[in-house]
Amino acid sequence: MTGYKQKYSVPNLLDLVAEGEGLRIEFKRLIHSAPKIARSITAFANTSGGVILIGVDDDRRIVGIHSEKETLEVIDEAMRFHIEPKPRIGVSFAEFRCRMVLFVDIPQSPERPHFHVERLIRRDSDKRGVERRVFIREGSHNKAASEECIELMLSSREPVRVSFTNRERRLLDWLNRHDRITAEEFADNACIPMKEARRILVSLVRSGALRLDTVSGRSSYSLAFH
Repeated sequence: MTGYKQKYSVPNLLDLVAEGEGLRIEFKRLIHSAPKIARSITAFANTSGGVILIGVDDDRRIVGIHSEKETLEVIDEAMRFHIEPKPRIGVSFAEFRCRMVLFVDIPQSPERPHFHVERLIRRDSDKRGVERRVFIREGSHNKAASEECIELMLSSREPVRVSFTNRERRLLDWLNRHDRITAEEFADNACIPMKEARRILVSLVRSGALRLDTVSGRSSYSLAFH
């Protein structure tokens, strides 16, 4: 497991439980499935980071985990076989009224995107396939990332390069008069391929000129300051 030590106390636990699930907090009563916990870990690493509390029910009741060893084994399996590349995580425990809660702390990763990897058996044959998907946090849920969101993560590894040509100026002028635009709309308006439209929009997001919003896997762009 690629990890580090992260200390949480009972007051930390109670504060997080009181805050409730959201962009950076998730509750799990227990975990049995390595692919499912891997999905949450990748979503936090790909977004703003966060913490998973295992042993806390959805209604905020602290129920505790049954087995520290089995829970850690599931997390280890998730990290080894269901996430590429592996993010750094921190794991620690806190005991409240004889009930043990496990914390999985996931920082926002500089190596985004992290792929959720699931090995599947195809229904029409005995052949095994591999499904690689990127998840992000959207409110209190894990959602599949849009292509633009994935491209933004990949481009963040490179220096920002933006050219303000007439095409970019016309786009910004259009957004001054409209609320938002999708990559498809921009490609149609500018008569350019979709790949080029996405590249320009992502560059403008990285420069701070535009904001990328993703709802239910669909991305749109608006002026960062309007």
